[in-house]
Amino acid sequence: MRSAPVETGRRECGRDGAMRFDAFRNISLQQLEALVFLVQEGNFSRAARRMNLSQPSLTKHIQNMESALEAPVAIREKSGVTLTPEGRVVYDYARRVFKLREDARDRIARVREHEGGDIALAASTIPATYILPAVLSRFRSRCPQIRVFVQTADSQEVQDLILNGEREFGIIGRKPSHAKLAAEPLWRDRLILVVPADHRWARKASVSPAELAAEPFVLREPGSGTRDILAGYLRDQAGVELSAFNLIAELGSSEAIKEAVLAGLGVSILSVRAVRREIDQGLLRECPVADWRIERAFHLIFRRQAAFLRHQRLFLDFIRQVSPDDSVRP
Repeated sequence: MRSAPVETGRRECGRDGAMRFDAFRNISLQQLEALVFLVQEGNFSRAARRMNLSQPSLTKHIQNMESALEAPVAIREKSGVTLTPEGRVVYDYARRVFKLREDARDRIARVREHEGGDIALAASTIPATYILPAVLSRFRSRCPQIRVFVQTADSQEVQDLILNGEREFGIIGRKPSHAKLAAEPLWRDRLILVVPADHRWARKASVSPAELAAEPFVLREPGSGTRDILAGYLRDQAGVELSAFNLIAELGSSEAIKEAVLAGLGVSILSVRAVRREIDQGLLRECPVADWRIERAFHLIFRRQAAFLRHQRLFLDFIRQVSPDDSVRP
């Protein structure tokens, strides 16, 4: 048989059914730790020993938590301890809290010992795929004690990752508009029309915008910096909306676009960095569009007023100077 929960019964919540925030905020790290150890050890006595507490003290921590939650979190059973629905929620978040605490401890230890640490970077497809591998190789040669973890996402997702604090730095193909983000131009890029080597335009000196608008066209997905730059150029410089094009497919990466063009699905406008190898190999051809020149800058972004540690400042100093096309900017 089940025995009574650690706390005697469920308390009434406020008039609207919500628990009191002022009570909930009183839940301490030690109370969360008591719940985690209670689940891991399966009974109160072993959990108390692990925390170097008496069993009554550990029980008191659980009771205080239940008082704040206005609900029991654990039920004693012959086979051990069973969590209530509220207890399972708190236990899940408590584990995350202690994992973050351990990560912070390890990171600070690395910073103090080696002036090293981890860089959490997000980048849109073009810089992540075609620029950063070589740039980060040079950075590692200079700062081998610093590790860089790159998450690839579209330009909008990169901004969201920075704003949410999930990444420290971002590199995207357009200047962000959010007031909380600082942006610095890094590297230049050019967007070009590419066609298969056997396409009827492959040997043409140029095509007109009207010809391009009628041709089957493959495009990146909404949120992509490449798409946004192209749409902005068409609207501002050519007086044409992207919707006027013969769009037959949207794909989620430049690699997918290249494969579609190579397969004859349509033509596309891509970063010259993404197609340089295929052009050199004779698989794709650049086809100029009359009177068009679409350029952009990749931007380094981060939160304004961010306080950076030493290893982050080392990365910033390096990325501001390095050029993907040669060694380091003069």
